[in-house]
Amino acid sequence: MTSVLVLGGYGAVGGHVVERLRAAGIDALAAGRDPSRADRVVDLADPHSLESGLDGVSAVVNCSGAEDPAVAAVVAGRGIPFVDITATSGYARELERVDGPVLLGVGIAPGLSGLLATEAAREGGPVDVLIGLGAGEAHGPAATAWTYGLLGKRFDDPDGSQVRNYTRPTRFDLPAEAGYPRFPALRTDFADQHRLTAQLAVPVRSYLRLDSRVATLGLAALTWAPRVASLVPAGGMPGGDGWVIAARGGDGRSWWATGRGQSLATAAVAAEAVQRVLRSPIASPTWLHELVSLEELRPALSEAGIALGAG
Repeated sequence: MTSVLVLGGYGAVGGHVVERLRAAGIDALAAGRDPSRADRVVDLADPHSLESGLDGVSAVVNCSGAEDPAVAAVVAGRGIPFVDITATSGYARELERVDGPVLLGVGIAPGLSGLLATEAAREGGPVDVLIGLGAGEAHGPAATAWTYGLLGKRFDDPDGSQVRNYTRPTRFDLPAEAGYPRFPALRTDFADQHRLTAQLAVPVRSYLRLDSRVATLGLAALTWAPRVASLVPAGGMPGGDGWVIAARGGDGRSWWATGRGQSLATAAVAAEAVQRVLRSPIASPTWLHELVSLEELRPALSEAGIALGAG
């Protein structure tokens, strides 16, 4: 039986990945440092532990939140596909330089965002991508750290300027069936916008907002005083667990996907991506939108309760 090692396999996303792979008849092994929860104990800080953890494995999915290109290099160096759900731009650039089979942008953002942007770009650009997330969902610590880690930092815009995260509010008017409140989203450095800009030959810009106006405004304020974020009390923010990803092309038409539970949706896309890599191996770093089209992924998305639309 094919075995897939899921790093962080008992976490917010990893646990769902393990469940979905097992439901598909794949031997999914939850990996981590806690022997009471892990099917295979793996300490990513210990090279020997990682090497021994790869025995008999056909693919590795990184849901651990650890962003070390050396781990990907060890896995890919043995010819084992390394699948990563990261949204971090700097880490993604390092993964693109790994010699071997690496799949990036596996989730809803990046992931679905790239597939939707590819469709929107067919009628020209620029392409604006909205990532709307549920503020009330209990995200894992890695997702929370990523969100706050962008505060005050800048990234390159396609026009050559420097953009501070959580600034430049822009409004997206989605159809009512997308089921998401309407108010401005903020520029945010999601990893795939840089790759998409180069590949699609049109500017691609990513925007983030939460389903809570207060939480979104909080990010906009904190980006000018990032040290204050450490004073924000832990726990859920006001909001729900609904999410929407939308890409608006130069003709004004939007392509969108929506569902409930960001972690579950990310896991659904990741599990499907792993199965496709196992059926159609890759030899070098590849993004999800280079591996599969939105239409090819539609049945799996529908089965996972993810709705697609355009208009």
